[in-house]
Amino acid sequence: MKAIKNLGLVIFLIGLAVFAAVPVLGTFSLDQNTFDEIVKEKNIKSDVFIQSINENVVGKDFNGMLSLSPTISSALDAANNQHKKNKEYNKVIYTSGHDMAALVGKKSGTGFISQNKGLMWFLSFGLGIIGALMFILPNVILLGKKGIKNDGVYHDSATNRGWIAWLVFIFLVSFYLILYFRPEFAVNWTFLVDPISESLSGNPAGHWFVYGFMYCTVMTVMAVRMYIKYRHNVYQVVRTTSVLFFQIVFAFLIPEMMVRLQMPYYDFKNAFPLDYDFFFQWNLKELLNSGGIGLFILVWGIVLTLVIVPVMVYFFGKRWYCSWVCGCGGLAETLGDPYRQHSSKSLFSWKVERWLIHGVLLFAVVMTGMTLYSFFTESSTIFGIKTQSVQNTYSLLIGAIFAGVIGTGFYPIFGNRVWCRFGCPLAAYLGFVQRFKSRFRITTNGGQCISCGNCSTYCEQGIDVRAYAQKGENIVRSSCVGCGVCSAVCPRGVLKLENGPEEGRINPTEVLLGNDVDLMDLVNKK
Repeated sequence: MKAIKNLGLVIFLIGLAVFAAVPVLGTFSLDQNTFDEIVKEKNIKSDVFIQSINENVVGKDFNGMLSLSPTISSALDAANNQHKKNKEYNKVIYTSGHDMAALVGKKSGTGFISQNKGLMWFLSFGLGIIGALMFILPNVILLGKKGIKNDGVYHDSATNRGWIAWLVFIFLVSFYLILYFRPEFAVNWTFLVDPISESLSGNPAGHWFVYGFMYCTVMTVMAVRMYIKYRHNVYQVVRTTSVLFFQIVFAFLIPEMMVRLQMPYYDFKNAFPLDYDFFFQWNLKELLNSGGIGLFILVWGIVLTLVIVPVMVYFFGKRWYCSWVCGCGGLAETLGDPYRQHSSKSLFSWKVERWLIHGVLLFAVVMTGMTLYSFFTESSTIFGIKTQSVQNTYSLLIGAIFAGVIGTGFYPIFGNRVWCRFGCPLAAYLGFVQRFKSRFRITTNGGQCISCGNCSTYCEQGIDVRAYAQKGENIVRSSCVGCGVCSAVCPRGVLKLENGPEEGRINPTEVLLGNDVDLMDLVNKK
């Protein structure tokens, strides 16, 4: 079995190497007809840019995006600078140089990669999936009897911030940097999944389709690991199945099929303020111009945020969303599970968490208020501040860097719930409801606790669960996502996730010192 695991690891690394090399490979050759289509599609009026591309790009071969991208970006920047200098603002191209390079690359891709999509998919995605499963499946036998095995987690370079973890960190951060800031280098990846995209939406794949497909693929493969590791725990098995279903069906398949049916692209489970651009002007106009389905989506999005979310949190806690539905939580619970022990339990981290996550929520609410004010008053500024600038700032700092680059890229170093714990505005909103008006709690049987510390170690939200268990105190924390792993790893059955009456839900328990406490009085109060 170990030989199979080792072979699987080699196959996976080959697939990963091919995937990592693809962005800088390939050949691009832009012909005149294709460029004319781009000019028409983007409504480009800059004769300077058109002339520059005709002279330096059209009819020429470029080996890799490293040579094509600078040429496109330089031509676009030079043209825009000249038009702005001459105050010819109607000729300025507002598409970024990187997005323009990605568009040109997609239209002009030639050579082995674009002409052998199926083979390249197999050599990258295919080998990666096969190798990963060969590495994971033998654990059914190697892990022995049922039970959660975390042996050696702090002696493994991959799970204890060793050199393997840092390599994973570099890969994940690099991937998200390409995705958000250098989309032209994802063009060759889009060729690999073009057939899948065309079968779903009828359109060639973009870099966000690549991300969606990878997201579902990684979650599915790592879910197999979850099924094996937690196979004795029904709660974990069902929860893993739930996040897989909502991610694959609601976040990936349905939105793509809606595009094919000429409907707006929409993830029906994505609630505001996590879906921070729901009230942006461009989205509201698109929904209002899409007829009945657009109006339904608009109403659904508002009802989901203001009614369904708080009601469900009241009955079941924020776990119903964060651990059973949310795509961010789904990736954290599958791909991020090996790193859950890295969440900091320090008081300093808790203080940072409170200020940061509620600060992001306030930022999202203020931005949305400005957005709606600008939409209804048709004004672009409020108190001299441009609404678009605020939106761009949030999109960059929170939507891209925090949620993407840091939120996922930092899994191997800071744990799997960095975004959920410190930055997600929806988690902050759910946390308010869970803390002050919910039936959910984790009850503790303090008399059975042996203070082993497993619960605190594997709490992905950085809660010192053991401190509650030792006192027999219910755990009611706004940050708790109800993943249930603390209960699953407890060797004594001390912890239990419950939904019960609000009365007595929060029961702070004093530490008993000496003989100065009337024990019967405490019992009667309970």
